[in-house]
Amino acid sequence: MDAGPIGSIAIVGGGTAGWMAAALLARVFKDRAMQLTLIESPEIGTVGVGEATIPPIRTFNAMLGIDEDDFLRRTGATYKLGIEFHDWTRIGDRYCHPFGKYGQTYEQIAFHQHWLRLRAQGDRSRLRDYSLSAMAGELGRVTRPATDPRLILSSLSYAFQFDASLYAQYLAEYAQACGVRRIQRKVLDVRLRGEDGFIESLRLDDESELAADLYLDCSGFRGLLIEQALKTGYVDWTQWLPCDRAVAVPCDRGGEFKPFTRSTARQAGWQWRIPLQHRIGNGYVYSSHHISDDEATAELLGHLDGTPLAEPRVLKFVTGRRRKIWDRNCVAIGLSSGFMEPLESTSIHLIQSTITRLLSFFPDTGFDPVLIERFNQKAVFECERIRDFLILHYHATERNDTPFWDYCRNMDVPQGLREYMDLFRHAGRYFRENEELFAQISWVQVMIGQRVTPQAYHPLVDLLSDAEVAEFLTGVRRVVSGCVEVMPAHEAFIAKYCAAGPVQ
Repeated sequence: MDAGPIGSIAIVGGGTAGWMAAALLARVFKDRAMQLTLIESPEIGTVGVGEATIPPIRTFNAMLGIDEDDFLRRTGATYKLGIEFHDWTRIGDRYCHPFGKYGQTYEQIAFHQHWLRLRAQGDRSRLRDYSLSAMAGELGRVTRPATDPRLILSSLSYAFQFDASLYAQYLAEYAQACGVRRIQRKVLDVRLRGEDGFIESLRLDDESELAADLYLDCSGFRGLLIEQALKTGYVDWTQWLPCDRAVAVPCDRGGEFKPFTRSTARQAGWQWRIPLQHRIGNGYVYSSHHISDDEATAELLGHLDGTPLAEPRVLKFVTGRRRKIWDRNCVAIGLSSGFMEPLESTSIHLIQSTITRLLSFFPDTGFDPVLIERFNQKAVFECERIRDFLILHYHATERNDTPFWDYCRNMDVPQGLREYMDLFRHAGRYFRENEELFAQISWVQVMIGQRVTPQAYHPLVDLLSDAEVAEFLTGVRRVVSGCVEVMPAHEAFIAKYCAAGPVQ
């Protein structure tokens, strides 16, 4: 059969993944011959744990032409300047993984190398003291970055914390206004072509059939198309990411209102705290081998800043990925493609990156296997690098107070991660690979925060005098502090520009 252009796409599943895909595809194919249909079952709810994001979400929203203030109002969103980690290496420890730059490269040497030299001489300043995002977050302040790269304010970077269900509704309105057809039905059967096993059509619960050239599986953990129909297979990473459950519950606003997501290590996992305009999102990600559901729920409820607004909800998952994210004429997006817990807020980003990667590799009806294989290679690389970054948080711990942390501290980790940690321990070096998500800045912040302590620093730093290095770092701290002092408070900034109305 001669290959031709893709003329129809069926998206199975709504929620954040389905409507992000529908919205961006509708934007790209607007006024062009493309039939976009989204099927979602009114009987199946969404998981809704992915409320915290990382800065690329701003790029996604900008691609859609979304007004940022309108988006913030409609989703009850707050700003996020990074993640604050409590009790991960030792009980009482606290460190920050902020967005954006810290310091600046000096004499062609990464900033943290100069900080390591000063630290070796007894200086007790924190690495976060040189980050505009970290210090603004610590003091509960926020503003938008400057566009002039010469200004320190241009180094500020941010993402959002929002209600995932409200974001899905927001995108659903956008996508349908752009021509996406929405069908509220349940998929009863997936029919495959006999000659090649491609998806031929979907049978719905009203006995109608829907056929498309390309299918996007946004059906969540079930993997209705990618796994139940195509039997693609799954790669299990539980030996490295041992948490397999989460209990989630929203609560009233209370406590601090910093533009940070907070992650606190608990006896068998960790707890998230995500402040929104109208509530706080809370959850406990844990290992069911080390704590029961009831015990985890009780521990979570004992650490809330306000009154619970719903019954706690337990979610079960297996960390890992599909063996193929793209199999035949089906691409898995979101939870159907795999799951790597929300520790570094990557879930929504992986939805975004899969959609944009699909656009880069967009096929014709011939579905070139070379194209699909290359797509999958890049997807696997991205997933494995994120996986290793998450493992770092668990493995680089000194905690021995519970069996869970004993396991994490002593587990064998992927060889690549072991080599990165050894390299960093030697002289604080890290080299980013290809297009991996987390840059040197992120790895350095987390390794320093988790007490992966370098034994030395880059030898070229010694080309500068002690006075030059001290003067340079003091100047950076002074500029950061001065800039943060004039920023408005997080709550005041939201009230002025993007306060949400009552939540329906």
